[in-house]
Amino acid sequence: MAATLLFSMFGALLFFGAPIVVALGVASMAVYVLNGDDISSLIELAFSAINSFPLMALPSFILAGALMGDAGIARRLIHIAEELAGPAAGGLGAAAVMACMFFGAISGSGPATTAAVGMLVIPAMIERGYGRSYPAAITATAGGLGVVIPPSMPLVIYGVTANESISALFMAGVFPGIMLGVGLIVANYITAKRNGYQTEGTGYDKKRIFRVLKDGFWSLMAPVVILGGIYSGMFTPTEAAVVSIFYALFVGIFIHKESSLRGLNEAFQSTTWLTGRVLIIMFTATAFGRILVENHIPAMIAQGILQITDSLWLVWILVIGFLLIVGMFIEILATIMIVTPVLLPVMVELGVDPIHFGIVLVVSLGIGFSTPPLGENMFISSSIANVSIERISVRAIPLVGSMIVIDLLLAFFPQITLWLPTVLGF
Repeated sequence: MAATLLFSMFGALLFFGAPIVVALGVASMAVYVLNGDDISSLIELAFSAINSFPLMALPSFILAGALMGDAGIARRLIHIAEELAGPAAGGLGAAAVMACMFFGAISGSGPATTAAVGMLVIPAMIERGYGRSYPAAITATAGGLGVVIPPSMPLVIYGVTANESISALFMAGVFPGIMLGVGLIVANYITAKRNGYQTEGTGYDKKRIFRVLKDGFWSLMAPVVILGGIYSGMFTPTEAAVVSIFYALFVGIFIHKESSLRGLNEAFQSTTWLTGRVLIIMFTATAFGRILVENHIPAMIAQGILQITDSLWLVWILVIGFLLIVGMFIEILATIMIVTPVLLPVMVELGVDPIHFGIVLVVSLGIGFSTPPLGENMFISSSIANVSIERISVRAIPLVGSMIVIDLLLAFFPQITLWLPTVLGF
């Protein structure tokens, strides 16, 4: 009865347009009130979930990403990506993907990556004959790489929820992030050849490339400093997040000399808003998950899946299909906290490594950034390109398809994900 009431109220509130935070909190509170349980214990549990040292990395990485945009780091990364893409068909589309990969290694946020890259790339692609819908589609899809390539906010949330090493998750996300980027570049090239999207046609200019690389040296060093410090063991992911803030301030004030008090104020405002939003979701999602565990919902779901099949490949297909659908409707951080206690025990029972599952989980849900009706990245790129989400969705189909293929490869071949953490001793 408790589980039925929980899911019924949660689904009904979402159906009537209630925010995810309200739906999670009201559904959880209703179950506790009707059962006559002590609500204070639920609140204490939820508070303990956000009173966590690893979670300090969350606001720090958000602030670092905002400061690096103000410092001119994002703009220089995009210029480097444009030069590396060259004159090939769909060169600017490939540049958008590479720029999202670079910026994703700084911000750890899909919407932040889409906004930072899209503001510069989408107008340029429209001007050079790519239309309006395709530039928005490629930028929104590639923006989802920011949730996979470390540092990643969703990986931090999964690590806290599943009690797994965040450093190991960051390392496990390196190759999957690169594979997703390469897959998007290939899909972009095929689409560009088919539709006649061509860049200016000028060849590579070694002097120009060298000049752009020289100008963007400190921008390229940002992910090296952040990830190099984590992988070398010099500092933890939480400490790396703080280091990235000081790096952004140093580069913006003393090297690029583009940082401003106005930009600093806007960075603090966006960080406060995003962090508060995430922590409130965590608070209510933890209470929701507690009720699931108390009513043995994960065990029931595990038993139901295992009754259908004991084939790990088929289970992966069912799980990924479920996550793709959920990612279309529910915000990624809330989804991670809801489904992890439900699905992780099932996968562990089938012999899946928790780190491997976490990467596939985040990749699957990250694809939801590029699919309506939620599609946060699509709303951002739609506003920049001034085109409807319906038109963007149609143009994004082959791009999303390439990401789903990569997602299945990651699920079926865990060595891709686990090789780097294993080599580095995690």
